[in-house]
Amino acid sequence: MYYNKINYLIFSTNNSEMKGEKMTYSYNKLWKLMIDKSINKTTLRQEAGITSNAMAKMGKNQPVNMEVLAKICHALECGLEDIVEIIDEE
Repeated sequence: MYYNKINYLIFSTNNSEMKGEKMTYSYNKLWKLMIDKSINKTTLRQEAGITSNAMAKMGKNQPVNMEVLAKICHALECGLEDIVEIIDEE
């Protein structure tokens, strides 16, 4: 783990696996935050400058590029921990 230039924690995983453990991504925090801020997916996508493919991946709880998450955090004025949760499956 390390910090990039905008001080967001970066998790390095290969194909959603780390040391043989399967990782699950949950964006439930993002959806709840969007409800709290009365913002829909289309508006967030436009304000953050992300693709509809990235939004679709998050809708399926699939991993997305760190740049996508950083853009969302910037648009929503929040931290990474406010939008995504990484769950270790055993």
